[in-house]
Amino acid sequence: MSDTVLYETDGAIATVTLNRPENMNTMNSELLAAAVDIFERVASDDTIRAVIFTGNGRAFCAGGDLGGGAGGGVFDERPVQQQVESLRRSMRTSQLLHEMPKVTIAAINGACAGAGLSWACACDLRYAAESARFNTAFLSAGVSGDFGGTWTLPRIVGPSKARELYMLSERFTAADAERFGLVARVLPDGELVPSVRQVAEKLSRSAPLALQRIKANFNDSERLSFSEALDLEADRHTRCALTEDATEAASAFMEKREPVFKGR
Repeated sequence: MSDTVLYETDGAIATVTLNRPENMNTMNSELLAAAVDIFERVASDDTIRAVIFTGNGRAFCAGGDLGGGAGGGVFDERPVQQQVESLRRSMRTSQLLHEMPKVTIAAINGACAGAGLSWACACDLRYAAESARFNTAFLSAGVSGDFGGTWTLPRIVGPSKARELYMLSERFTAADAERFGLVARVLPDGELVPSVRQVAEKLSRSAPLALQRIKANFNDSERLSFSEALDLEADRHTRCALTEDATEAASAFMEKREPVFKGR
């Protein structure tokens, strides 16, 4: 198992930590292979309800390691189609973050740029340390962007702001990110991970089936008409109301106690 990505669980919470601090957690082939493996494992683990995604050191992820085979390019001698297929396999990480039936939370502890920003955007929730700095960065490297950022960022900050961030490729602060709506909250550096942990713990105590279906509703809304979304909402809401968890929520409310959800 590679040590470029660390993985640990505590109850229903998984923490995934990028661990190339000397390289600002940039993506090389080893880190990407480990990330794909770990996110697939998390996605299939029914005991996990919330995932914290962060970086070790002074960066969350500063994007691709240009010399590390992350995404092909001028130093890669493989045929173009082989490079495309390799990159797409690595980009499955963004798809897993966005689609897995768990709440994914980016704890952005420092530099967040390029594909690292795309990773953060693929998560359900984002929190940033005060010292965090952001940049789409792709244009500065003469490339168009990968890992889903041109799909996720417009849905988070709006299409006009997303185009500006990509096309001007200017750095921005954590305070700017909060103002754009990119992150939910900016926290003091020393409080980021403990605060995100509190969010994850709250989510881990929530009704898991309802939480999964809330995420599914939001994801489906990205491709459905309003009428189709209403149909799915009605179906999922009704099925949730018939679960043991819904009965437990009602009982806990009447008895003025905290509910204990079992995912049934």
